[in-house]
Amino acid sequence: MSDGAEKQVLRDEIARLRAQLVALDPKLERRPHLEPVGSSPSHALLLLSDTALPLGSFAFSSGLESYLAHNPSPRPPPIQPFLTLALQTLTTTTLPFLLAAYRKPSQLQELDDTLDASVLCHVAKRASVAQGRALLTVWERAFRGAVDPGLESARTLEDVSMAMKKLPSSTAQGGVMSTADMPVVGHFAPLWAVVACALSIPIRDSAYVFLLNHAKAVLSAAVRASVVGPYQAQAVLGSPWLRAEVARCLEKNWNVPIEDAGQGVPALDLWMGRHEMLYSRIFNS
Repeated sequence: MSDGAEKQVLRDEIARLRAQLVALDPKLERRPHLEPVGSSPSHALLLLSDTALPLGSFAFSSGLESYLAHNPSPRPPPIQPFLTLALQTLTTTTLPFLLAAYRKPSQLQELDDTLDASVLCHVAKRASVAQGRALLTVWERAFRGAVDPGLESARTLEDVSMAMKKLPSSTAQGGVMSTADMPVVGHFAPLWAVVACALSIPIRDSAYVFLLNHAKAVLSAAVRASVVGPYQAQAVLGSPWLRAEVARCLEKNWNVPIEDAGQGVPALDLWMGRHEMLYSRIFNS
């Protein structure tokens, strides 16, 4: 067979194989499009929901320890009624500020000041500020490098961070300086919102995880106070009841302006305020 004939046979074979590929192409299973892992806000959301996030939430019981001391019982009471009150308090007092800060990050300092003026219980105020400043430290040391510095939320956090660094070192670490004299107080909820915004976490997800983290902190305190066991606490966290309760709190307070924010459970302020009067205690609130 001549060279020309061999080349023609190869061309015909290539043409035949191409025709088969064209015929089979529609039958090939299309691979679904996957977003790059780094571009998904789910990664940042998982980081913020991690109980290992160094915010110091484990040091606070959100009034649970005082509630137990003022309601003595031979048997530990069920945790669900108190958890319901704790979630209601959080949503009525701080959720409006969280949502407002997410929608307008540039107003963070103004919202922070307003929230500080509206929180009457000094124990609750101290817990909020301690966790807020811890979150700001986490932002500076862990999250800031992964975010576009040109974002409005990132610029706002940078301004707050610079203002915080101008405070005396003892004050920035929880000193005795009056919050009225501070340029930035650093409450937890508005700072959480702006950090979530900078990390591109959707507003509803950020609010849901904020409430869920609060529920986890209360249940963690309940375990250490011997109200529930660790497995029972996880059962409550995974229950349809808790998911429905968090969703109900969000829906009820989603459109509440900051002017209408206030304590929905006054008794909880009394329990938290009397926490420092306990003879012995294991939590800071």
